[in-house]
Amino acid sequence: MTDPQIAIMMLGIFILCIFLGFPIAFTLMALGVGFGYYAYFDASRMWRSYNRAVEDGADSWTLIQTWIDGFFNNRIFDLFVNQTYSVMANEVLTAVPLFLFMGYVVERANIVDKLFSTLYIAARRVPGAMAVAALITCTLFATATGIVGAVVTLMGLLAFPAMLKARYDTSFASGVICAGGTLGILIPPSIMLIVYAAASGVSIVRLYAGALLPGLLLAGLYLVYVIGRAVLQPSVAPKPSKEDVGDTPIGTLLFMIVTSFLPLAFLILAVLGSILFGLATPTEAASAGALGGLILAVAYRALTWQRLRESVYLTMKTTAMVCWLFVGSWVFSSVFSYLGGEGLIRDFVTGLDMSPIMFLILAQIIIFLLGWPLEWSEIIIIFVPIFLPLLAHFDVDPLFFGILVALNLQTSFLTPPMAMSAYYLKGIAPPQVRLTQIFSGCMPFLVMVILSMIIVYIFPGTVYTLPELVYGR
Repeated sequence: MTDPQIAIMMLGIFILCIFLGFPIAFTLMALGVGFGYYAYFDASRMWRSYNRAVEDGADSWTLIQTWIDGFFNNRIFDLFVNQTYSVMANEVLTAVPLFLFMGYVVERANIVDKLFSTLYIAARRVPGAMAVAALITCTLFATATGIVGAVVTLMGLLAFPAMLKARYDTSFASGVICAGGTLGILIPPSIMLIVYAAASGVSIVRLYAGALLPGLLLAGLYLVYVIGRAVLQPSVAPKPSKEDVGDTPIGTLLFMIVTSFLPLAFLILAVLGSILFGLATPTEAASAGALGGLILAVAYRALTWQRLRESVYLTMKTTAMVCWLFVGSWVFSSVFSYLGGEGLIRDFVTGLDMSPIMFLILAQIIIFLLGWPLEWSEIIIIFVPIFLPLLAHFDVDPLFFGILVALNLQTSFLTPPMAMSAYYLKGIAPPQVRLTQIFSGCMPFLVMVILSMIIVYIFPGTVYTLPELVYGR
């Protein structure tokens, strides 16, 4: 077999291991080191020192040690160590644990329940008021955390039972929680965009600026669908009675907004604004955000030792997962490229003589399909880098491509068999709520995601306006 064929076999074995349920990060490292040993193997290097020891009359134990040293004298081990150090020293990834810590602290500060109640009362005259309040709360909370599981779980415990009690259709309510909870991987400050920036070399501040309008566009499409569905089919979202919401005076409502909405909104705007306007690097802004989250938790009298300990533990657990995925991916991709696999794929794709739009459509279809068995982290770290070298050939901006991918990856949380948002919700939903009902409720929101991608492609100014306005061309 030729080296490129071995590289393709390496990729095939990896995909098979994924479907068999092996841990992805360690599978990448094992395959990278295993195939890398073959790729960099030099028998003369291994036997040279051994033969020299034999000529010098070394004893048996020394010969065994010499042979073992020669066996491990392979450049793949140097590559593995260097890649591990590079990932741990990457300044872009330093922001990941800080943003995660901010999110986990805010999640445990009991801010969201007050925010949801306030928004529900404020939107009580809007069709589908509770669903609208849930979506806006999801958007704000997702922006503050970027942790899909945390948002879906918390809103599933808070808003989902309230909607079911208000006689909302189960599938409709499920779709609202699942779709709203995924917005955190798109709207800045998004962990996913940080990971894409580290993988692609695109400026994270430009990515944040470019993702803001598409993220708000998608949230707006969700709201349009929810309100439109409530108007056309009132049975899925019955209007609240006066007894349910009461008649809250304007002064009381304003006070509720000040105490529940403004602190979180100020934290988000301060962190995001300082990044977008160049007042702070993402790492510095994330540090300030983490401190702000602690202050909010103290102000709401929700900071306990147990909650702080849980936040630190979950932060380290998620950060370790992301970093080891990067280590494994970079070792795997380096060996894959060295064996000629990347060149083989590039030659095959460029040989198809596709137009840029056809390439974009093909790439997005592949990423959409990958979202069925994989989570966004594996797709961004492992598979998106396969497309990155092809962007220059098709004259596609990596920034624009990244935003399309970020929109597309909303679907990875909503489409079976993985559909992690659906499983998060099912885990805390009442027993009578079936998984098929949750999947059914997610389907209309998939249409909104695809529509948002079409709008972004037709009107690329949704991506480029803010970056060009703030940073220039």
